[in-house]
Amino acid sequence: MLSEFEKLNEKKRLASLPPLERPWTVRLKFRKVGKLQYISHLDLQRTFMRVIVRACIPAWYTKGFNPHAKLVFSTPLSVGSESEYEFLDLRIDRDMSPEEIMRRLNAELTDELCITDAYIPTSDFSEIAYATYDINICTEGATKETAEQIRSVLTTSPLMLTKKTKSGEKDIDIVPLIKSADVGFADGKIIMSATLSASVGEFLNPELLITGLKQKCGILSGDPTKECYTIMRTSVRRADMTLFR
Repeated sequence: MLSEFEKLNEKKRLASLPPLERPWTVRLKFRKVGKLQYISHLDLQRTFMRVIVRACIPAWYTKGFNPHAKLVFSTPLSVGSESEYEFLDLRIDRDMSPEEIMRRLNAELTDELCITDAYIPTSDFSEIAYATYDINICTEGATKETAEQIRSVLTTSPLMLTKKTKSGEKDIDIVPLIKSADVGFADGKIIMSATLSASVGEFLNPELLITGLKQKCGILSGDPTKECYTIMRTSVRRADMTLFR
């Protein structure tokens, strides 16, 4: 990690380099786990803005009265959910390799929020169609029969729930938005792997899935100090189910 004096000299050095003819886009794959699952998307944006400055990344800034680095995130992640598969597109205006950008950023980040890959993208976020989640549910009285009931609820249409949209609230059947849901029971917990729609206009938040299971199966309705659930995004995929990169 550079000292403040070294960072100042590095910023001066980078500023003296000739600008690129056109800004490059570098894609950063990152993880957001542990306690950092509780920061909001706005807080995440602010964190990256500050870390980019501290790491002396030659980010391209917008023009006008309020210049800021151009950051584009992929699929939204709700507060309280963890992820090993997040993406951020960053534009730079000076020549710096993706490997160097990753190294510099990770020197300023933590294990709970860190860059796991960096490269020049050849795909667009609009290609994302699905996201896969590992969901563990600790609820009183859970059995194998509970797991089977959950599987039946998630595969039997309709499962009507109220979804918030930009134009307001509307009731939708979420079953068509569930690509697959493997549900099991082990160590007293419901263990589920669910692949949900993540395309623009048809994004299914896994929290809505939990809401539906609370209503239909009565789970997570006991002592809140003993019951809990965790959500971990493990991948995002294209419509043909290949991994997005």
